[in-house]
Amino acid sequence: MKLPRLSLLSQICITHLISHIHMLVLPVLMPVMLLTNNDISFVQIGFAISVFNIVSALVQAPVGFFVDKLGPKRVLIAGLIVGSLSFLSLGFINHYTWLVIAMGIAGLANAVYHPADYAILSQNVTESRMGRAFSLHTFSGYIGFAVTPTLMLTVSSLYNVSMAFIVSGIIGLFAAIILYPKAKNESVKKDPLIIPENPALAVKPNNKIPLVTPAILLMLVLFLLLSLSGGSIQNFSVSALVTGYSISLADANIALTAFLVTSSIGVLVGGQLADYTRRHGLIAAGALVITALLAFVLAILTVSSTIMITFLIGAMGFLSGIIAPSRDMLVRSVSPKGAEGRVFGIVSTGFNLGGTIGPILFGWILDQGYPRGIFWSTAIFMVLTAIIAFYQETKGRKNKS
Repeated sequence: MKLPRLSLLSQICITHLISHIHMLVLPVLMPVMLLTNNDISFVQIGFAISVFNIVSALVQAPVGFFVDKLGPKRVLIAGLIVGSLSFLSLGFINHYTWLVIAMGIAGLANAVYHPADYAILSQNVTESRMGRAFSLHTFSGYIGFAVTPTLMLTVSSLYNVSMAFIVSGIIGLFAAIILYPKAKNESVKKDPLIIPENPALAVKPNNKIPLVTPAILLMLVLFLLLSLSGGSIQNFSVSALVTGYSISLADANIALTAFLVTSSIGVLVGGQLADYTRRHGLIAAGALVITALLAFVLAILTVSSTIMITFLIGAMGFLSGIIAPSRDMLVRSVSPKGAEGRVFGIVSTGFNLGGTIGPILFGWILDQGYPRGIFWSTAIFMVLTAIIAFYQETKGRKNKS
């Protein structure tokens, strides 16, 4: 069978889509696993998910070093294969201890994607289209999140949970088969986005570049705050709306769906904006401030109007999507040439830290009987993020002048 020849951007989008499928497999299958296995609990599955995030957080920065040293595509394919095999194994080994081990291995594989993806895009995409490339990369991840619940629940209902794990692994392995021949020599199909090959212009990794700089650490904090503000809406807004605003579970999920759909649209719009201006910090800061204001309105809203709530949360999703490409451009602006993998590995750790801290914080807020605190938290975290984005923008302009 002749496999399709894909452009570099298509390859990166496919791998990013699969990484988001793998991130959501266990959370989606959790209810089914609890119904079919009386020997496992919410806490046990939650611990396995935590292991996934903790391992990713610990190894993401070191993985960035290997991305720059060995070549991003080789490391990316290795991560794709290892992650896919870990999920595939769960279809054949039905034991809790192995679930924890496999999720740890999957967490190691997950740490590969951001450093490798961003390094490949930063080094190969033309400057004038970098924002759109970043936006398509993020959009593909959103698509992965969108298809996973339907895919996993359909397979588990038609067959069983084991088959759902097997399918998630096979998808990744099939993608690796398509991409592997190109990984051996890092070559890609030419398309309008890609810089023409020129060995003389190849960027060689410089392992002596200092990476623990104030600017890079500031971007790590920015990613952490974005993870907290986004996680508050994606994971806890439904509970907050049901308990604090007297709206039904179905209506609350409609509002969350609006957030996710508009976020995807916003990412594509944000990519266009990121390519039409170099003031990425201003775009991010402006969108963050407006989003924070909308969250503030939600926090003080006294009328339980489903239409109003859905509109506000949908608008927040659109603006959150706009932020993403400019966020990535800010990180790229502080990344030394040849060290993009390490820098994105360091700052992406903020996502994992936020994924670890957020559930505890927001769960505690809900346990205190203060559901509106979820939206207060969103507003506060976004204001802090806007301050960082604006500071980075003004600092960058001073350095250029």
